[in-house]
Amino acid sequence: MDAAVNQLIRMAISEDLGDGDVTAEYFIPDLRLARGFVTVREEGTVSGVDVATEVFRQFHPDLTANPMVDDGDRVAPGALVLEVNGPARAILGAERTALNFLQHLSGIATLTSRYVAMVHGTGAEILDTRKTTPGWRLLEKRAVSDGGGTNHRMGLYDRAMVKDNHLATDGGLPALQDAIQRLKAEKPGIEVELEADTIEQVGSFLSLEGVDFILLDNMSTDELRLAVEMRGTGGPRLEASGGVTLESVHAIARTGVDFISVGAITHSAPALDIGMDFIAAEPP
Repeated sequence: MDAAVNQLIRMAISEDLGDGDVTAEYFIPDLRLARGFVTVREEGTVSGVDVATEVFRQFHPDLTANPMVDDGDRVAPGALVLEVNGPARAILGAERTALNFLQHLSGIATLTSRYVAMVHGTGAEILDTRKTTPGWRLLEKRAVSDGGGTNHRMGLYDRAMVKDNHLATDGGLPALQDAIQRLKAEKPGIEVELEADTIEQVGSFLSLEGVDFILLDNMSTDELRLAVEMRGTGGPRLEASGGVTLESVHAIARTGVDFISVGAITHSAPALDIGMDFIAAEPP
């Protein structure tokens, strides 16, 4: 488990538990044992199983959580995700935190899988964005992968992405070409992506050397097809972006673009309905 994810789990447990679970303390016998099953209640794609397992492990040393599916599995209503055994108080105390991770991440994986299904056979890939919950990026982007999507850059450090606000302060194409050359010389492993708002910009960017990607921002399907024709073969890969929905994504993919970025798969994915059912056991 990544150190940042471990820290997130500890923070989540701490904010929920505070100085103790008063409900369990007064209403659940101290020695009561229980067995719980985390169950999916609607069709979807699961993600975060290992995180939920780790929540139970960190919450109490006597809890055991056994995964029954893998991240990325497509599941039907009634599918069992985890079996949890141990002190009833501890299971109840960790339940909501574990489900919060599992429901949110599975929601992202599920929505991503729907977008991926809509572009199947076109050659286009679904990308995520940096529109993630602060502190959750690693998990949310992994959920995108679990849903069949492709991760875009992780942050500002692993790809140069020159947008309109960057271009507003530059000195035109010569300055842009100079910046690309300097970056490639000093950091050859970093790819360069330029954002184009118009077809005219696409033409200008295609004249530059060292451009790996061109982002086609809020363009119509006719403009996207034209950009693909202008690029031809062997040029920068093309990414469509802006206002993409499940209803529009197939038509966008059929234009021939290589990638379609969808911020909604991380910032607007509804939680997958997952719950826990308990079987109480008598105290020893």
